[in-house]
Amino acid sequence: MTRHLLFKRGVELGLFLVGLLVIGFAHAENYPTKPIRLIVPYPPAGGVDGVARIAFKRISEVLGQSVVIDNRGGSSGVIAAETAVHAPADGYTLFFGTTSTQVITPQYYRKLTYDPLRDFEPINLIAGAGYMLVVTPSLAVTSVKELVALAKAKPGVLNFSSAGNGSTLHLTTELFNMTAGLKMLHVPYKGSAPALADLLSGQIQLTFNPASVVLSLVKMGRLRALGISSAKRSALAPELPTIAEAGMPGFEASGWYGVLGPAHLNKALIQTLNQAINLSLMDKEVKERFAATGVEAIGLSAQQFDRYIREEYDKWGKVIRVAGFKAE
Repeated sequence: MTRHLLFKRGVELGLFLVGLLVIGFAHAENYPTKPIRLIVPYPPAGGVDGVARIAFKRISEVLGQSVVIDNRGGSSGVIAAETAVHAPADGYTLFFGTTSTQVITPQYYRKLTYDPLRDFEPINLIAGAGYMLVVTPSLAVTSVKELVALAKAKPGVLNFSSAGNGSTLHLTTELFNMTAGLKMLHVPYKGSAPALADLLSGQIQLTFNPASVVLSLVKMGRLRALGISSAKRSALAPELPTIAEAGMPGFEASGWYGVLGPAHLNKALIQTLNQAINLSLMDKEVKERFAATGVEAIGLSAQQFDRYIREEYDKWGKVIRVAGFKAE
């Protein structure tokens, strides 16, 4: 199943599972009987932490057991991932993985103590969010096609910013370069704030950024939005076309959030957790709170999530190799 279909069919799968759950929620050996620890690889109050807390507030209610959020930031998620893979495979320690922790960071960190594909059991894909392509208003383009034409006419002249080498935002623009056959230059920054500051001042011409971060600047006229990178339009700006709709068929890049456990996690536990998550993602409040931050609830089977991770691993691995990126 392709990435586009996985995102498109996520809600359909959730609806199907509701029918199963009405008959009876299948607990594996009365699991859970004590609080569950969810390791989140980023600090509290950030975007990833927010998605985890929205989702697991409802998931804990469905499971009938509390979920304790354990924030472990640092080293691009490596510290948290190492903690998670070495935890007992009993369902009481879970990991909140992302595009970065599961498919990007592992491909440029050479000395990891774990294999992201072998040492984790995928449980469910929680949500995904595209990135908004924005340009400085001083750049004389109003569409993706005009941007591509300008970049081709002036190879190596236009530059784009990101919060750092190897970030999802960096690689999304590298994918844009590859897809359109462009040679725009990457300017990495130590964080999103300085990257946005130079974009606003006109020193940088363009960037991809979460819609929730740049939408207010677009509405004030300080940035111009050209498209959204996801397969579907964003609920925050439904009038904005996807990059694919705007002239680059097949282009899709999304940041995603999923739940995983240590390798060898019991299949019955995986099924219990998967069903609880899918039921939770159908909750109206969860959907609305996600949508308010530009995030779309998904929900898949564990097998579909496993295939999706492997597709993403191959996709971003190619981007990393073509871009010639190496960890700092």
